[in-house]
Amino acid sequence: MADPLNPLDLIDVNALLSDEERQIRDLAREWVVDNVLPNVEDWYERGEFPARALAKELGQLGFLGMQLPDIGGLGAVAYGLVELELEAGDSGLRSFVSVTSALAMFAIHAFGSDEQKAEWLPRLQSGEAIGCFGLTEPDSGSDPGSMRTFAKRDGEDWILNGTKMWITNGSVSDVAIVWANTDDGIRGFVVPCDAPGFSAPDIHKKLSLRASVTSELVMDDVRLPGNAALPGVQGLRGPLSCLNEARYGIIWGVMGAARACFESALNYAKERIQFDRPIASFQLTQKKLADMALELNKGTLLAYHLGRMKEQGRLRPQHVSVGKLNNTRVALEIARTSRGIHGANGITLEYPIMRHMTNLESVITYEGTEEIHTLVIGEALTGIRAYT
Repeated sequence: MADPLNPLDLIDVNALLSDEERQIRDLAREWVVDNVLPNVEDWYERGEFPARALAKELGQLGFLGMQLPDIGGLGAVAYGLVELELEAGDSGLRSFVSVTSALAMFAIHAFGSDEQKAEWLPRLQSGEAIGCFGLTEPDSGSDPGSMRTFAKRDGEDWILNGTKMWITNGSVSDVAIVWANTDDGIRGFVVPCDAPGFSAPDIHKKLSLRASVTSELVMDDVRLPGNAALPGVQGLRGPLSCLNEARYGIIWGVMGAARACFESALNYAKERIQFDRPIASFQLTQKKLADMALELNKGTLLAYHLGRMKEQGRLRPQHVSVGKLNNTRVALEIARTSRGIHGANGITLEYPIMRHMTNLESVITYEGTEEIHTLVIGEALTGIRAYT
């Protein structure tokens, strides 16, 4: 007799993984089950996130910068699996790791000087320091080229002025990678968060990503030494390549949120009795469960395929847009369908559904909106740019 099918891995993606990848995934899953799931409902309800404590634990696990050569050195699929398990806990947790690893650390690793790398990468990898990434502005989201933040030369120094918005980790960070216009075009700057004139007030009254620190960055005549600029890149290629790295993690991560919702709906449907029968016995409910399982498994397989392409050096930004657009869409639809199966219970924090659903409303928007990724794919199909 064949082994029974795993409802959470219907097409056996697990069989495609190496032993090392399975071990890393299982380590992340166990840590989330033991340390995140017992607490995340309270963090979410109170709008709190214990960033410092979690950073140290994540550093000890080796999850910070794990995808970067010469730092973690693990493959793209292993990194993606960790992102999936973290977001099965909460999108805020995955965002915390993604911003540190794929935005702040990646920027320094790819474009920083030897001195910048030596000063910050070991501290960020260990969780001793936390990083953030300042690109989006109050009036400059999908059009980063219109940013108003400006860095001007003053002798050998730089004077940085401007405001960034919707910055994950902002007020708990030790270092910010801030992108600014200069007389020579857009440059990235490594900004210590204790620099005079730098502040990061938190954004409150959020109804999404509540178990996450979201801040504004304000630079008021922040004086930086000449070597604060990232020497390895100029122009939008710098921040966009960092975003591409982070978007790859989202492709995997949202499948973790989707899996958590689907698993909860499946269990609930088998336990919830109506008309003297579990609601899982009704055809309409089985159709919903089957549809969710199909999209969850297709999305996970897409993430796996793109991960192998990334490891082979074949992954292009357009491929990442395909993954980000598809998987955020289907994850949100799975969350909404799961909420319906739970009925009124689905809106409470007793179940993870509404928490994941509201988080995914942010994830489908940040690091490239649904509309922008649609237009990236449209340009790939037609050869015509439709952004403006």
